Amino acid sequence: MGDVIRIGVAGALGRMGRVLQDLAAERADVALTARIDRPDAAPTASLASPLLSPGEALGLCDVIIDFSTAAASTALAALAAAAGGPALVIGATGFTPEQEDVVAVAAEAIAIVKSGNFSLGVNMLALLVEEAARRLGPGAWDVEILEAHHRRKIDAPSGTALLLGAAAARGRGEAEDTAGPPVRADRSGARPQGGIGYASLRGGGIVGEHSVVFAAEDELITLSHSARDRSLFARGALAAAAWVATARPGLYGMRDVLGV
Repeated sequence: MGDVIRIGVAGALGRMGRVLQDLAAERADVALTARIDRPDAAPTASLASPLLSPGEALGLCDVIIDFSTAAASTALAALAAAAGGPALVIGATGFTPEQEDVVAVAAEAIAIVKSGNFSLGVNMLALLVEEAARRLGPGAWDVEILEAHHRRKIDAPSGTALLLGAAAARGRGEAEDTAGPPVRADRSGARPQGGIGYASLRGGGIVGEHSVVFAAEDELITLSHSARDRSLFARGALAAAAWVATARPGLYGMRDVLGV
């Protein structure tokens, strides 16, 4: 591989896919070599190159960035692993435990960066949440995570909310899978001690709002992040692509990319 990294964009016709293509065109260190989507998804006359299937794109790319769906990302990971490459950057969310297992097995053969959020600010927020949770014990402090996104988002809580919940769990020395959202529908009574709560709002064109509330009897601490433009996630994904292009097989997150 030369100095220029060959990038494929999966879900090329989606909102994030289009932003990724625009930003990749502005960079001298990457070349957009494959647009991946269903070939029948839309006419391709207006595109600089035709839409390809994942199988057609594998050999044209050093890294594929995928912000499509959990199901599509899982299938792509298995396909790339079987072919011995390319590396992947996965930004899709809403994975089932079974899909997570497939991605983890694929990462034994290829390098994969998978994250619920590629924003530098959100990943710094996760570090702050982890440190706060380490010092604010569950005996006195409840953790509640609030998130808001546009009406088209299909999963809830968001991948970023779950990322922040996992950070809080790590800070408290708990297994990250204990950070899953509690079911509160049709329940009444007091909030149990410990645990991490989630609330989701969907409406309009909200790009992404996340707040982590540490609530004690007589005080609140709120750590928050607001996304103003979708391009910040695309920039982070391109940085991840540049990093993972030379990484050994394994499953990585943005902490690895950022060196923290």
